[in-house]
Parts: sequence; structure tokens; C-alpha cells
Amino acid sequence: MALNVRKIALFVLMTFALSWLLVETFFHLGGKLNSLLAMPVLVLYMFVPATVTVIVQKVICREGVVKPLGVSFKPNGWFLVAWISPLFLALGALGTALLLPGITFSPDMAGMFERYRGLVTPEQMKLMKQQIASLPIHPFWLGALAGLVAGPTVNTIAGFGEELGWRGFLQKELGPLGFCKSSLLIGFIWGVWHAPVIVRGYNYPQHPVAGALMMTAFAMLLAPAFSYIRLRAKSVIAPSILHGTLNATGGLAILVIKGGNDLTTGVTGLAGFVVLALVNLALVLYDQFLAAEPLMAQTKSERPAA
Repeated sequence: MALNVRKIALFVLMTFALSWLLVETFFHLGGKLNSLLAMPVLVLYMFVPATVTVIVQKVICREGVVKPLGVSFKPNGWFLVAWISPLFLALGALGTALLLPGITFSPDMAGMFERYRGLVTPEQMKLMKQQIASLPIHPFWLGALAGLVAGPTVNTIAGFGEELGWRGFLQKELGPLGFCKSSLLIGFIWGVWHAPVIVRGYNYPQHPVAGALMMTAFAMLLAPAFSYIRLRAKSVIAPSILHGTLNATGGLAILVIKGGNDLTTGVTGLAGFVVLALVNLALVLYDQFLAAEPLMAQTKSERPAA
């Protein structure tokens, strides 16, 4: 099966054009990432890939969306993997960061308060510390619980806004390239798509320009796991859960550490890269030696229908 380059290019160009126009208009009108309006704008940004998918797939090409792109809510064990694994990624990135020079464990959250120091007033900082001190359990565990609740629910809705495009449309269309090439290409597109918000300080406020490159590398390292779960689950809903839970729990990786910076710590920093490299190695070994039906060596035409 040959690639439909024209169809793929149309999706990519429309997704980038509409997404970047949205956020550039927001910033041009004076919008800031720390403003109340930023969140709804970013949620709309996440829904552009799904919107373009429906336009290209249904309106322009007159093809189906639900079944061809794997919109299935039939659960299986890989849905559970998608839900739980981001928490272990955050814990792994936390542990790996502690192995790096100049980074220490900070259960009093001194590192987090230091990161917020330039973003809030002294009065707000004082109130934040008082509120945290009054909590019945440590904020780390509250954050983990809240993330595991929000991840497969409200966050998955936003995650689906992206995943219908990346792991639904693109993974279907790029399937003839094989698992590895298609995953890396999707990851590259996914990472570059983030650029307008990354260079404004999102995820990498200390290094916004280098952060755009880091985000692309992060997405390429992350993409194989998303693609694999999408194929094993036979549903684009599973990577949507993975996406939503990752967004909800990723911050745990930097909550109780002090030192380092946004390039070295967290799931999107060097620590997270190390963990993702190990995850990808584990996926290769699992697929080759443990899986009843290996997927990575197959092209789309050789796989069972989703």
C-alpha cells in the first residue's frame, strides 16, 4: 500500500496553519501563558488535529472516521497500561533526576517554591505555603491521586483532540512506512507542532528556544509508546488516556526535587529522556520475545484491522 502523500500533507499543513494561527493571534492580542484565558486557548489548540482529521477524512475524502481511525471504547488490558504507565514515568524521571549532579530530594518542596518565586507575589507565596501546610497528606500523593482521576476522564477528552490526529489519522496513513519510521515521523510532527507555545515559555520557561528542540526530541522518544499502545489496544482512545494522564501526572517528577533546570529535570527533560529510552528498549524486547504476535516488524497491511 503506497502512501497518500497529498492527503497526509493536507492534514499536516491544515493542522499547523490553524493551530499556529490560533495561538499567534492570542499572543499578538496580548495573551500570556499565565493568564486565565490561556487554558481555554490551549484546549482549543489541542482540538485542532481532531477537527482537521474530520475535515480531511470525512468532508474532503468522503471516508469514515470512527472505525477506520480506531475510535473504540471497548476496554482491554492496554487501556490500563495507558492509564497507569504515566505515573511510573513521572516516578522514573524523579528518581533519575536525583542521580544527576546538583539535584537533591526536597520533601519540603523548597525547589517548587523557588521555581514559583518570580511568578507570584510574596503574599501569594505565603498563602501557597500555608495552604500546603494545612493539607492532610503530602501534596505529592494528592497530586498522584488527582492525576489518576483526571487523566482518564476530563484530560482524556482533551487528549483525544490530539490523538485522533496523531495516532488516528497519521498512524493509519503512515502505516506503510512500518512501526519505527511512522512513530518517529509522527513524533517529529507532534513535537514541532508545539513550537509556538514552547518558545513562549511553556514546559521550558528557563530555556524557551532550546526547549523547542527538546520538545521535539521528547515527542519522538514518546511516540513509539503511544503508537504501540494504540495498536495493541486497537483503539485511539487508549493513547488519549495515556496523553491525558501524562499531562495530569507529569508535574510530580519535579514536585519534590531541588536544583537542576527545565532541560535536565522532569519528564520533558534529560531525566525523562533516559526513562523513555529505557521504555522504548523494553517495548522492543517485549514485542520481540514476549508478545504472542509481534507488531513492530509489520506494516499496516500486515496487521489485523483495528
